[in-house]
Amino acid sequence: MRLNWPLRMSANVSRSYNDAVSALNSLQSNYANIMAIRASGDRKNQMNIWEMQEWCRRIGYETGDFDKLNIIHITGTKGKGSTAAFTQSLLQQYNSKIHKIGLYTSPHLKSVRERIQIGGKPICEEKFSRYFFDIWDKLDNTSSSQEKFPHMTPGSKPGYFKYLTLLSFHVFVQEGCDSCIYEVGVGGEYDSTNIIRTPTACGVSLLGIDHTFMLGDTIEEIAWNKGGIFKKNVPAFTIDVQPAAGLKMLQERAQEKNVKLQQVPVFKDVRNLKLGLAGDFQVMNASLAVALASQHLTKLGIIAAPLALEADTALPHEFKNGLTSAEWKGRCQTIQAGNIKWLIDGAHTKDSIVAAAGWFKSQVANTKSKKILLFNQQTRDADALITTLRSCLTPGVKFDRIIFTTNVTWKSGEYSADLVSMNTSKEQVDRLEVQKALRETWLSQEPDAQVDVVGNIETACDIVKTYEEPIEVIATGSLHLVGGLLVVLDGHE
Repeated sequence: MRLNWPLRMSANVSRSYNDAVSALNSLQSNYANIMAIRASGDRKNQMNIWEMQEWCRRIGYETGDFDKLNIIHITGTKGKGSTAAFTQSLLQQYNSKIHKIGLYTSPHLKSVRERIQIGGKPICEEKFSRYFFDIWDKLDNTSSSQEKFPHMTPGSKPGYFKYLTLLSFHVFVQEGCDSCIYEVGVGGEYDSTNIIRTPTACGVSLLGIDHTFMLGDTIEEIAWNKGGIFKKNVPAFTIDVQPAAGLKMLQERAQEKNVKLQQVPVFKDVRNLKLGLAGDFQVMNASLAVALASQHLTKLGIIAAPLALEADTALPHEFKNGLTSAEWKGRCQTIQAGNIKWLIDGAHTKDSIVAAAGWFKSQVANTKSKKILLFNQQTRDADALITTLRSCLTPGVKFDRIIFTTNVTWKSGEYSADLVSMNTSKEQVDRLEVQKALRETWLSQEPDAQVDVVGNIETACDIVKTYEEPIEVIATGSLHLVGGLLVVLDGHE
């Protein structure tokens, strides 16, 4: 998809969903800018929050206007999206008492509309484009003090994630949502979502090392950032298996902000359920979601008191139904398509690869089908991830073929419009540099392996489809791969 979006556009010109996506993609930071920021060591700071508040003012909102959304705010390194999905499903069991439930998450898989959901469904293309251009036009017709906000120059727009965060607030207010779940983008303290003043509850999923160039290199620094979402007198919850140093920092941040931070055990009732999201590790996220939903429903007067945070606490049938019916595509997802069984997980950090490998192994270790690995990672330490994956699956899982692909969707070299990413080096992608290096890494451990390097996901799928016998395909390494794969499997170019 070619980006040629003008900063201004006549209101008389047709504005389709594709126009909105093209305009949104023009707000992405390109690869060179991201590398420069990483090299400089420049990290987010309080100005990020002040600028976000100013963007809100320019589209007609004060941050207090979002109080009525009754927001549950969730951060963490691993599992925050799954926790948000469980929480949404729990609240939906009470939809006779909650008017509309909004969900804001990132990243998306197939369509950017997935990031902004109401009632468990992405908003439609018409509403996305209408609300998108509401904001675009308001920003074109307003300005900011150059003295206070030197980066907010005339005609400029917020970056990709900030713009979507603005859009989510606008959509949820205009659509009359009275309960919302917000997943933090990166960190917490300086994240664009952290203009929320009075959430009903805050949650922190499992901490780990990720986004170090923005958050810091240690678990303490990362926990400090995550604890930034805590708000005075708002109950906060975290899982009871946090790394000790991370938990200590979360407790310090809670004390600093006059917050009661409670640790959530894995409920026995949760262990005994077949959760809607596969993977043994999901019991932690489901239990955290139970605590968040329980506090939220109590705050709204829908239930009398929060559930006791004890492993033996009996969960109401509404909670059990919510946990078993939850959905979150691209994470421990199975798709059977004829003779091909796809096992898909967007794991892209060392910790998440380890967790996903456990699920993969449980699914295929004792089967006789041929096995294929489909792997992509373009921007992180791909070599370390593939080495971790291989060590976790060996022995037990022997691949008959390994395919390393870029995250380009189609043979034509095009990306699906919603999957355009400017965060990677086009030259590096075109030369298949990462994929060729991964092939060498794999062959150094397994010289006789059949390893393919391909330039796009469609070609990788074509290779898989040449097999007539039953095969199992493990697809992992990035959410970009998972999103592109789901698009290709749908067959929509």
